[in-house]
Amino acid sequence: MEYIFRSEENRIAKIRLDSYLAELLPDMSRSRIQGMIRSGEITVGGSAVKPGYVPNDGDRIFVQEKEPEAVEVVPEDIPLDIVYEDADVIVVNKPKGMVVHPANGHYTGTLVNALMYHCRDSLSGINGELRPGIVHRIDMDTTGLLIACKNDRAHNHIAAQLEEHSITRRYIALVYHNFNEDEGTVDAPIDRSRADRKLMAVCRPGEGRNAVTHYRVLERFAAFRNGTGTFGSLPMTLIECRLETGRTHQIRVHMNHIGHPLAGDEAYGIRKDPLKGNGQYLHAAVLGFTHPVTGERMTFEAPLPEYFTKTLEQLRNRGSS
Repeated sequence: MEYIFRSEENRIAKIRLDSYLAELLPDMSRSRIQGMIRSGEITVGGSAVKPGYVPNDGDRIFVQEKEPEAVEVVPEDIPLDIVYEDADVIVVNKPKGMVVHPANGHYTGTLVNALMYHCRDSLSGINGELRPGIVHRIDMDTTGLLIACKNDRAHNHIAAQLEEHSITRRYIALVYHNFNEDEGTVDAPIDRSRADRKLMAVCRPGEGRNAVTHYRVLERFAAFRNGTGTFGSLPMTLIECRLETGRTHQIRVHMNHIGHPLAGDEAYGIRKDPLKGNGQYLHAAVLGFTHPVTGERMTFEAPLPEYFTKTLEQLRNRGSS
């Protein structure tokens, strides 16, 4: 791929090559771009440069990403918490710490590896060899319900429901600080963070992709201390979030944006979070969809994981407001 640098098109008069490409190629992290520059996959005018090179007007930038090494995704006998299964779909309750599909650094132990073992050859192939059956995802440290499809017909049907927002997805989240209101909506577009391309962030209207999260308060908890130091020294709130759209890290980004970061969230949470290390307190509790073959409306619920319920018990034992 070739790009021609035009100085008048950039907001910054002088911009580093790696920074310029990070904005131009939002699906690549800045560190990945820097590595490609150093390895010669990115050149300027056919010559090697450094990541800090400042392009000149008219510079021809060549991006030639090396073909990735073939990765064999193998079935693995990993126990699955199956909530529902038939010839077309399977609904599972994903545990904390499980990646949904293979990606850099995670080629084994994923939900796909487990599904390939359990379903054998019965998974849709629309999303390719690395994501067979996968229509939507939840984060590694988010627990709860996820649907996979066993054939392309079911996959297309469920994907269409996701596109038209007719799938019900309700999450339970524990967040910091009190809400003045009992319910509300965050309608704010999301895009790659310019500070860290691995993260997402709310962006200006007209940029990124639209994202809408509806929330309502389930329970409020006052601040308290325990005998070993500060735990929950900030007030906390248990909420339910209903997704209208399904952007990457949507609930985590939206809640942080309105001043209610998720407990245990190491990417978007508070700095000195006593609940870090437990995984983020976000659980996909309710999943509803129209069956792709029978047309029946189906709704499933998954209980909160043990670490989540234990923390809520601690909070309730010290009084709720």
